[in-house]
Amino acid sequence: EENIAIARPYVERANRAGVAVEVELGRLEGGEAGLRMISDAKLTDPSKAQTFISQTGASILAPSIGNLHGSYLSPPNFRQNILIELSKRFKGDVPICLHGTDELPDELFKECVSNGVSKINVNSWARDPYVKALVAGLHTKPFPDAAEEATEVFAKVCDRFFDLFGSSGKA
Repeated sequence: EENIAIARPYVERANRAGVAVEVELGRLEGGEAGLRMISDAKLTDPSKAQTFISQTGASILAPSIGNLHGSYLSPPNFRQNILIELSKRFKGDVPICLHGTDELPDELFKECVSNGVSKINVNSWARDPYVKALVAGLHTKPFPDAAEEATEVFAKVCDRFFDLFGSSGKA
C-alpha cells in the first residue's frame, strides 16, 4: 500500500502527458543497489501484481523473478513460475518486461518470452559494443564516420535480439 501511494502521483502525472510507465514490483538487486545476492522475500508476488498495476495506473510490469541489475556472480535462477502466473493473471493486457539481462544465455531469453515476457531491456548488450566501436573509430576517423560505424554495430546487436525474441518484422 505504501508503494502504491508513493508511485501513484508519478504515474498519474506521466499518464496525463501520454507517457507509459514501467514499474518494478519486488526488488531487483545488483549493480544499482550495490547488492548481489537474490532473496526470495524480494521476488514479485503475482497475487499482488494486479492490485499494484490497477491502483498505480502503471502500464508495464517489470517483475523480480531472480533477475538482477549488473553481472551475475552465479548462474541466474529465474523463477519462471512467476512469469507464468503473471501471464495468466494479466492475459496480455499488461506487458511484462524483463530487467537484469546482462550476460544471459539465449535459451533463458527464449524461455522468458515463451512464458509471457514481451519487453526486454538489453541496454548494456547494445550500448557497450557501440561505445567500444565509437571509441576505436575516433582514433582514426572523423566523428561522423566513427559514429556511423558504431551505429552499424549497435544495429547488428539489435537485429540479433529481434531474431532471438521472435520480433523481427513485427514492428
